[in-house]
Amino acid sequence: MAAVSRSYDCSEPMERTRGIAEAVSAVRRGELIVLPTDTVYGIGADAFTPAAVNALLEAKGRGRDMPSPVLVGSVRAAQALVEDFGTYGQDLVDEFWPGALTLVCRANSTLAWDLGDAKGTVAIRMPLHQLTLELLKETGPMAVSSANRSGAPPARTAADAEAQLGDSVEVYLDDGPSGDGAPSSIVDLTGAVPRLLRAGAISEARLREVCGVLLSDEDEPEPAESAETSDETDEPAKADEPAKDEEPAKPEEPAKADEPVKEETAKAERSGDADKPAQ
Repeated sequence: MAAVSRSYDCSEPMERTRGIAEAVSAVRRGELIVLPTDTVYGIGADAFTPAAVNALLEAKGRGRDMPSPVLVGSVRAAQALVEDFGTYGQDLVDEFWPGALTLVCRANSTLAWDLGDAKGTVAIRMPLHQLTLELLKETGPMAVSSANRSGAPPARTAADAEAQLGDSVEVYLDDGPSGDGAPSSIVDLTGAVPRLLRAGAISEARLREVCGVLLSDEDEPEPAESAETSDETDEPAKADEPAKDEEPAKPEEPAKADEPVKEETAKAERSGDADKPAQ
């Protein structure tokens, strides 16, 4: 647990620069931070540090049965974390990232991480938030869940998050009210056909326009089992949903011998040809 939390007003240029630097350092030390996104505020940690992920789940008051989702700063970083987006997934990424779309995919089996009982899947998203994208380019992908205690309303301000999480978080990045009230839409790509798990900021009709085909609650077959949860809610997933919450690698630390993908991800985050965020 952090001894004393620090909060940075990111509306002030100097505070923003200092806050991002302090947040990056905290993540690399295995500590927790609170960051804004285009949906709600999130609590984040280095997902390649099991103790950090456990601290995140403990701060929220949830168990391993509700694993953390992952936020990424580029499409290339996401590609290193999953087996394959497939044709449907790539079309969705091209159309909606960065943005309010979470994709549940089969995780790359070589990854040395532990997000909880995810059953080999990962819920992944690239947020449309400039400050957070800048942060993610420095930290690499992070495990990120909504910044609230389990069962409580998601935090839409840094103050809301601090009131719930207190000194369990080392650094709070305050960038004003976050999001417009709509959570990200969630699409499961672990089956042969994409399946809508939650219609959020992106409508089902709009997703169908891009996918061409999209299963929903009324359709069969059932989706593959998963345990991911979204970054916008602590409500348990329905029986046919993967558990929902959102990212993990350290760009400036040398990769361990048994973590080849972590090194690739870190290089991708810092490379010149990494995907540029939308303005």
